[in-house]
Amino acid sequence: MTSFDAIGVGCRVLTQEAEALSAQAAALGADFARAVDTLFAAKGRIICTGMGKSGHVARKIAATFASTGSPAFFVHPAEASHGDLGMVTQDDVIVGLSKSGEAKELADILAYAKRFHIPLIAITADAASALGRAADVVLKLADAPEATAEVSAPTTSTTLQIALGDALAVALLERRGFKPSDFHVFHPGGKLGAMLLTAGSLMHGAHELPLVGLDAPMRETLLVMTEKRWGIVGVTDGAGRLVGAITDGDLRRHIEGLMDHSAGEVMTTGPKKTVAPDMLASEALALMSDPPPAVTVLFVVDDGRPVGILHVHDILRAGVM
Repeated sequence: MTSFDAIGVGCRVLTQEAEALSAQAAALGADFARAVDTLFAAKGRIICTGMGKSGHVARKIAATFASTGSPAFFVHPAEASHGDLGMVTQDDVIVGLSKSGEAKELADILAYAKRFHIPLIAITADAASALGRAADVVLKLADAPEATAEVSAPTTSTTLQIALGDALAVALLERRGFKPSDFHVFHPGGKLGAMLLTAGSLMHGAHELPLVGLDAPMRETLLVMTEKRWGIVGVTDGAGRLVGAITDGDLRRHIEGLMDHSAGEVMTTGPKKTVAPDMLASEALALMSDPPPAVTVLFVVDDGRPVGILHVHDILRAGVM
């Protein structure tokens, strides 16, 4: 019985597809820039379409566009011929996928795009195909064999399609200046959503802030510190700006004659560590330990004025690590 080398086959396939991706990157040129320009200029949505395996890839590309701030959806080419073409408007741009470029199911979409002057970007291995000839921009797949050469099942070609779709989506989001805070709008759930939460979304608001004025006597300061139960009290000036903080360490350092002092005399000026409402919670968590000394509580400050307070437990409970 002949032994089968599964690991060898796997390595061969991955190496072959990696080489094809390198060839695709090396061939990237002006047509790719034109495709990004076309997508950027679209006033409507990005319509992704394809048949068979190319259709599955088109769905993924549409999802990637949509999750990175570019409204997009998939239109099945067969369904398009039975009414779904009404979903496509003249403000849209179509991204059509087909390795051969001759999928007959695409014919009605190609005719519709030409009739209504809808920009069409083709991702195909054959620029001279029906899809390639109809397109305003052609992104040609690198000339590379499928990983299953003997039966020619879509493998390497669909990998290249996915990679080109990713490249378009990333180039488009960077051109638009898409930020992590924008990304969170489309990813509110799961681990990714947790990592994109902001300090402002997790903080305790103004009614829970432990604050006193510079001239507040320490008796009053200790009452506020005890009532709010954060182990810290912020000290504000006459304009409401945070100018210092008092912790247990400050109390110990001033234990002798503590009640004879004001909050401004006992406080540590600063505090050194504060966060803005739009700072990522993951960044706030890192700030709590680096640079030293480590802290468990941060004041959330907007334009110098405290608007909330954030505890390490709030961040960890939200799933931010």
